Amino acid sequence: MTIFIMRSLGVIMLSLIYLGNIRAQVGTPDPSVPKVQVVVQDTNIKVLKVPVDTNSKKILVKDTSAHLENLYHGLLNDNPVYNHLYPWWQPTLKVVLQNVLLNLFDHYILHLDFPVVGFNSWKNTANPFFWTDRWKWDEDRFGNNFFLHPLTGAGYFNAARSSGFNFYESMPYAFGGSLMWKMFGENAGSYDPIHHPELNGRPEREDIINTTILGIFGGEVLYRISSNILDDRTTGSERFGRELLAGAIDPGRFLSRLLQGKVGSVTTDEVYQKEPLDVVMSGGVQVQGSKNPKVVINADFDYGDPFEKRDRKPFDYFTLRADATIGEGRKIVTNITGEGVLYGKNITVDKTEMLAGAFMHYDYWDSYNFELATMAFSAGVVSKLVVAPNTNLYTNFNLGVVPFAGNSREYGPDTSQVRDYYFSAGAEAKLEVTLNYKGFVSGTVLAYYYWLNTIERPLITGRPGNDYIAILKPRIEFHLFNNVGIGAEHQIYLDDRVYSDNTPTIHTSKTQDKIFLVIYLADFLHNR
Repeated sequence: MTIFIMRSLGVIMLSLIYLGNIRAQVGTPDPSVPKVQVVVQDTNIKVLKVPVDTNSKKILVKDTSAHLENLYHGLLNDNPVYNHLYPWWQPTLKVVLQNVLLNLFDHYILHLDFPVVGFNSWKNTANPFFWTDRWKWDEDRFGNNFFLHPLTGAGYFNAARSSGFNFYESMPYAFGGSLMWKMFGENAGSYDPIHHPELNGRPEREDIINTTILGIFGGEVLYRISSNILDDRTTGSERFGRELLAGAIDPGRFLSRLLQGKVGSVTTDEVYQKEPLDVVMSGGVQVQGSKNPKVVINADFDYGDPFEKRDRKPFDYFTLRADATIGEGRKIVTNITGEGVLYGKNITVDKTEMLAGAFMHYDYWDSYNFELATMAFSAGVVSKLVVAPNTNLYTNFNLGVVPFAGNSREYGPDTSQVRDYYFSAGAEAKLEVTLNYKGFVSGTVLAYYYWLNTIERPLITGRPGNDYIAILKPRIEFHLFNNVGIGAEHQIYLDDRVYSDNTPTIHTSKTQDKIFLVIYLADFLHNR
């Protein structure tokens, strides 16, 4: 985690130096050229071309005919005049720049071994056929493969997303950036050159899977959250704070805004799609058996209104839950669960409002109890039933396939820096039920069930078999005053490993409890 933060800051710093040199070479605009004062709106067209203003950072955008608003008076799409579609080669160059800066930082600042590359390494690694034996499955630790790689992929994705490309058009850039890095950014040395010299020079294929698919998920989530933070109408200290926070959340978009000159430009109207964002922060104590209590911090994000009747685009509605634990050693980010709608339709049946459709999921559990990470695509239904005045019953049910996952081995996670988990694939079912009584008390039950079949490849698995994992989390919260509440949660982890040979089934059961203080930064538990 520390290395990733250093790498991200290093890439941003190198980008600023690089851009500063470019601006120094270009020089300042000619002050004799008149500034753009007004952009005349043509009511006969829906997309307007705004003249380039090279003398002023103020860009006048008047394009009210190009958009429809949601119920919260926000744009349903980014303004296409201000956020126009750039040529394909521009985000491509940004992906290349990101990889070059990352390699230089790893090599010359962090003094790591794997970024030492050149023609001698490229003759082995420059092979795009990652499903062949020229590639391998690596031995990196859990957090590196299932958390840090997706963050890198999010940067590739947002190189295109912040250049006017939509969700689906940005996908190839996540794959292309990942493939370029594995072929040219690393030397792919063997993790055990003495016992397995045959693996030397073979890139790791699971990095392509995680960086691409989970990078797409994380990239769109970070793009949407950063859009809610950015406001190009602001100036001064407020603008600086917004740019700083949005850049920390989405470095790939920050790089694009630097290159596009948007960091300092000012608009007269809102130019980004913004949906209602409920944020709930909590902190407290986690207790497990006789172990010492640990401090836990949680952030919940609910983006968009799933019950607003409208045409849906990918991730117009998503949820994201993130837990950090202090006292777990290097395992700081211990849990992330998120889902976003890909396609959906709003339905009303009697008193029940529903959003039914296809969803994309990312689940990440990383502790010394167990490790589990899944990417999934599901069919699901989000519903809201008005039980009584100011009392609602929320449900969220999903059933999906898991094309790739990682889960603990029989003996559980260890403290080493190499792989202590299996690669798997299978299916999952998820159910969340919340009863909110008049904004005073809320009871929630979260249930996750995973069936994972171990993917057997040389040097990866022990005995092939199936893993059946259930996680149950009942929780209760009380609203005390204003935006402050208190709550408690109990987590149960059950794991049954059934092997293909005659080995007895291994059953594992672990529990933990949390007590926490809650701060609601929006309406209490979805009561809009």
